[in-house]
Amino acid sequence: MTEDERRPITLLICDDHKILTDALSMVVERDEGFEMIAPAVHTAEEAVRLCRDHRPEVVLMDIVFKGGMNGIEATRQIKEFSPATKVVVMTAHDEENLLVEAVEAGASGFLSKDEAADEVLSAARAAAAGEVLIDPALLARLLHQVSREREARRDAQALLGELTDREREVLQLLAQGRRNDDIAQTLFISPQTVQTHVRNLLGKLGVHSKLEAVAFAVRHGAITI
Repeated sequence: MTEDERRPITLLICDDHKILTDALSMVVERDEGFEMIAPAVHTAEEAVRLCRDHRPEVVLMDIVFKGGMNGIEATRQIKEFSPATKVVVMTAHDEENLLVEAVEAGASGFLSKDEAADEVLSAARAAAAGEVLIDPALLARLLHQVSREREARRDAQALLGELTDREREVLQLLAQGRRNDDIAQTLFISPQTVQTHVRNLLGKLGVHSKLEAVAFAVRHGAITI
């Protein structure tokens, strides 16, 4: 066994359920294969700060916290400054959108909070070794969700691509909270022409209101606010 193989895996636990973190910490501290870089923390912000300072090999991260940063954003930030850190998401949630976001943020896998402590430590070892931790059934669901989202993005880009330059200008001004008369003055066109542009862009995007059009365009990156 090499010196690296004998060296304990550095670990951080982040979850806002103190009973869970206390119990898991006790198990970790009894295992010579792990070394906690700090006591378990209960906010995503604390996890980011500690990871920046200590660069642990594995982080066990909750997704949902009460207020402040969530675990997905924390994962994204941790992976930006410490790409080698493996973030394993511990969650009681199985919503595909959340899990897809966690993967996109750089998570190495998922663990249910129903898992026994020994299973959690086995997963942490596997993550440190570079394995991806995901149940095959969950993987199938995530891939299906990703496929649906990609198709939705393609459809959205196709709709946005039908807008004229003038309609995009009107949409951008709507996103700034401007009224039709104000838009008309800004673009040196008549209010009736603005109304026509608004009506046309609503039809092209398949939405029913200015607010819905703005939300659609912002969500798909067509305009900024």
